[in-house]
Amino acid sequence: MINWSDIDTVFLDMDGTLLDLNFDNHFWQEHVPLRYAELNHISVQEAKHELYPLFRNVEGTMSWYCLDYWTDKLSMDIAGLKYEIDHLIAVHPYVLEFLDALRRSDKRTLLVTNAHQKSLALKMERTRLEGHFDQLICAHDFGVPKEDASFWTRLHQRVPFAPARTLLVDDSLPVLRSAKNHGIAHLLAVHKPDTQRPPKDVGEFEAIRDFREIMPG
Repeated sequence: MINWSDIDTVFLDMDGTLLDLNFDNHFWQEHVPLRYAELNHISVQEAKHELYPLFRNVEGTMSWYCLDYWTDKLSMDIAGLKYEIDHLIAVHPYVLEFLDALRRSDKRTLLVTNAHQKSLALKMERTRLEGHFDQLICAHDFGVPKEDASFWTRLHQRVPFAPARTLLVDDSLPVLRSAKNHGIAHLLAVHKPDTQRPPKDVGEFEAIRDFREIMPG
């Protein structure tokens, strides 16, 4: 699937790619509605009826990924609520082995995420993955999400890379399409971002079930 002699730089998404998306799905679809219901003295079902449209309205924008936005919008400590279920944060199988293999193969490896800085800090604290990367890139530092074409231009300016010799692995089809439009040549989706849900549609992209399928060396 990947000819590693063609790759110098590897961009890896975090949630759904390296980490089980079950944490994030459960957090937004179950835990936030539960706490919102308690705060506003309504049923959980009523809370979901109120919250889900709010989520959908900003999906794919910087606001969707911004914990400070949701803290203000919902009058709840969203970053604090994540700690209540942080036991659900889990690294996908063979991720550590893959990252170690990238290091041995002398590939520049960057984590490139839309996650808010507070969420990124929590997940690095719980998983201890930070030391496996040459750099952590947070879209909030650029003010635009990876879905936006200008993200890749801004990333290119900060971290020069050769698109033709770069691999991106991401579970988001809009992100992969945006990267493709920027010229990134090697693109892989993820069949099962959330281990508790069925495999997802990977559209026009090749996809991995786990990182054993593309292990360098």
